[in-house]
Amino acid sequence: MDRPTMNPVFESLQPAAVWAHFDTLCRIPRPSKQEAALRAHLAQWAQAQGLSHQVDAAGNLLVRKPASPGCEGRPGVVLQGHLDMVCQANSGVAHDFSRDPITPVLRDGWLRAEGTTLGADNGIGVALALAVLADRTLVHGPIEALFTVDEEAGMGGAQGLAPGVLQGSLMLNLDTEEWGEFYLGCAGGLDVNVDRAASADALPAGYRYRRIALQGLRGGHSGVNIHEERGNAIKLLVRVLHALAPSCGLRLVTLQGGTARNALPREAFATVALPADQVPSLEAQLAHWQALLREEWGDVEPGLCLQARNIETNDAVPAGVLPQREQDIWLDTLQAAPHGVKRQRPSVAGVVESSNNLGMVDLSPRGGHCNFMVRSLRDSLAQALAQEIVSLWRLSGTTAVCAGQYPGWTPRPDSALLRTCQQVFAREFGQASHVQVIHAGLECGLISAKYPAMDIVSFGPTIRGAHAPGEAVEVAAVARCWQLLVAILQAQATPAAG
Repeated sequence: MDRPTMNPVFESLQPAAVWAHFDTLCRIPRPSKQEAALRAHLAQWAQAQGLSHQVDAAGNLLVRKPASPGCEGRPGVVLQGHLDMVCQANSGVAHDFSRDPITPVLRDGWLRAEGTTLGADNGIGVALALAVLADRTLVHGPIEALFTVDEEAGMGGAQGLAPGVLQGSLMLNLDTEEWGEFYLGCAGGLDVNVDRAASADALPAGYRYRRIALQGLRGGHSGVNIHEERGNAIKLLVRVLHALAPSCGLRLVTLQGGTARNALPREAFATVALPADQVPSLEAQLAHWQALLREEWGDVEPGLCLQARNIETNDAVPAGVLPQREQDIWLDTLQAAPHGVKRQRPSVAGVVESSNNLGMVDLSPRGGHCNFMVRSLRDSLAQALAQEIVSLWRLSGTTAVCAGQYPGWTPRPDSALLRTCQQVFAREFGQASHVQVIHAGLECGLISAKYPAMDIVSFGPTIRGAHAPGEAVEVAAVARCWQLLVAILQAQATPAAG
């Protein structure tokens, strides 16, 4: 990539080409639905490399690289990753993901971002594909690099990919997060969006505002980490508010929690109003609740913190409070709403079959919105769980709409590409790999539905804390991924492969 200087943190890392491309991805902001600047940069780079490229109607970038001499007749390989990243920052961290570059740090063999997400998901996969496109020494058949957009906010790029565009018969998706594992299937899913309007009540006479914050949770990926039973800040704060409301005469002004549908909520905040003489009681009860929650969740969420503060003069507070009936509906229904693992897959030990994430809520005196992201290895069970949520909200006359369904990726155990990957892995690293089905959503399901004859396998380096501040990627695993990718492409380019 053309740039004046590389971030010094990358200068000693190998393979140099992969990290140079990832450096570019850290420099150019790429939130979901805001990938245009990065896409334009990569298109210009491809043109400078003498590679053909096109941008489709959905905004996906496709770059083609001819086969190595003598390998023109081998099956084409599609290298696939997504350009966008989940944008999460800890409260108090001033970072504008639409403008500011990511600032990575290197510590103990891991590259990480402190206070924000890193974007290794899926920036490392994109960087690996770009390094393949740039390297003239590799032996390979025809290569297509498909860089999709909007993966993290609904898989819009894969949804909009047209049949007949891709020419390759094999695909390596580079968007998984556990080195040494090949993924052959993933969950599908959909969103349930809840909206309810209200007319604000006036602030009762003699009431005082307080701001309640539940913070310090680990967060994480709502598919990859859902089975770890991490805390959900929205659910925990709603539990506290539900208990405090009758005892303190508490009225709800605002409730916000979570910032991404596919991330476990780390923080939630409520602005409340209560009689002035109840303020001391509120403080005492919150201290009790913090002690109780730490006792319940300390092993999983050691950083949990629940506290209240005064409303400052520069705090924006909406006029009025949520009407009592509306407050009851929201707190009762959010309290009752499901979150977490619904069902393990009976036939595969340790694999989650169905789950949902209460990922975002935003309430004010005039109503609000919340989102549930439902996942399942079976499309019918994803629909069933989504309808449970819709039915729960319907009891109060609340509008809940299912949207953005994407199919799961059905495993193909007889995959010839998988056999090649396993053989290459054993030869290169002297040990066996593992085959997994992942509960997170991958674009493989959507692409497979449009290209049913395509043989697809997914792999990637070890990434920890994806979708949460502090996200980190293991440097050594990136080097191993590059070694594996190069060897697989070479194996597929030989007549004996497949």
